[in-house]
Amino acid sequence: MKKTIIALALSFMALVMGAQPRQGKVQIILVPDHADALYKAGEQVNMKVMTLHCGLPLDGATVKYEVSEDLMEPHKKGEVTFKGHEGIIKAGSMKKPGFLRVKATVEHEGERYIVRSTVGFDKDKLVPTSVMPEDFDAFWKRQLSKLEKVKLDPKMELLEERCTDEVDVYHISYGNIKGSRMYGVLTVPKGEGKYPAVLRFPGAGVGPKGGDITHARKGVIVLEMGIHGIPVNLEGSIYDDLGSGILSWYPEDNLNDPEKYYYNRVFLGAVQGIDFLQSLPQCNGVIGTFGGSQGGTLSIVTSRLDSRIKATVAYFPAMCDHEGYINGRAGGWPHMFKNEANRTEEYIRTARYYDVSNFARGLQAPVCYLYGYNDITCAPTTTCATYNVIPAPKQVIIGENIGHWTYPEQMNALWDWIIGELKSVK
Repeated sequence: MKKTIIALALSFMALVMGAQPRQGKVQIILVPDHADALYKAGEQVNMKVMTLHCGLPLDGATVKYEVSEDLMEPHKKGEVTFKGHEGIIKAGSMKKPGFLRVKATVEHEGERYIVRSTVGFDKDKLVPTSVMPEDFDAFWKRQLSKLEKVKLDPKMELLEERCTDEVDVYHISYGNIKGSRMYGVLTVPKGEGKYPAVLRFPGAGVGPKGGDITHARKGVIVLEMGIHGIPVNLEGSIYDDLGSGILSWYPEDNLNDPEKYYYNRVFLGAVQGIDFLQSLPQCNGVIGTFGGSQGGTLSIVTSRLDSRIKATVAYFPAMCDHEGYINGRAGGWPHMFKNEANRTEEYIRTARYYDVSNFARGLQAPVCYLYGYNDITCAPTTTCATYNVIPAPKQVIIGENIGHWTYPEQMNALWDWIIGELKSVK
């Protein structure tokens, strides 16, 4: 289980930046017979499968395939041998809301090529399985009260080598609970006047932060956060050692106690970041949150815990609907309940206080959301169900073929939305 978490964290950190996977010499193309990849319960899915070699038809290939309900174990396996360069995979159906996934594999010249295609069944009817604790609001009110005793004690160090003619860059920190500190890289436009600000949260893993000059140039202050209570401008080897050492297991650290769980300090430190931004003379007090994967978690959580947040961007958020696995369907990253040994009363109780779907139910600020059908890190069963219960004004960008990454155009759309939203607030 530990090796699985480390591997997931590393892939999570690499892909959350939005990098599109490299295309192989052989491509397998799966095309559902519904143009929008959406079906009603009971409808049959037939996928056309094609193979190309350097962009040209690859005749006579044998495609092996597996069919599963999102991240569940395959319930159907088979193979199709082409007479030309295409064939049909009869994937079957689903009788309930969810996502059906086909994984196709081709071996050619000693290499193996894999592609996935996922379709939705009555996806708008999906709701989280995780239970909302009766004292959820009271619990978080009690946790937030811990910040009343914390001195903000902001510290800023100008990083002259990173500054530009338009943007100043700082390494910053501020106080958090239990004598800890939160660290980040702050980018501030140099022009006269005051600006809205964005709290930008990181995906899972351990690493340095570079600062967001690109979006600061568009007239917003951006605080790119770290979560681990360590400076974010150190040598890379230090983060490698921490990521493979003491921080390799952090998503499940102290999961037996909701007040000591690793993310308790992180969630509170994220809220404290609002106070830091509002202390800046250049900030006009209008603040939004932005992040994907673990960052999507923190974006939603911070917006739910503090009404000062005016706009929220979350793409394929982690930690959604942890209890899915207990209820026979995919659960959220870090997938702790996929391991039946973790399904203890204490672990389940703690997870409910930190489940993003429970935070999503109380969102009030406008939300721009994104998820992909082919995501095998933060499964669409979990991210879609979470989106469905958001009561705030919301809009969604769906990537029918994306996994745990985004197209550049989609990321640009998320940034354009939040910058426009924040600048429209009076």
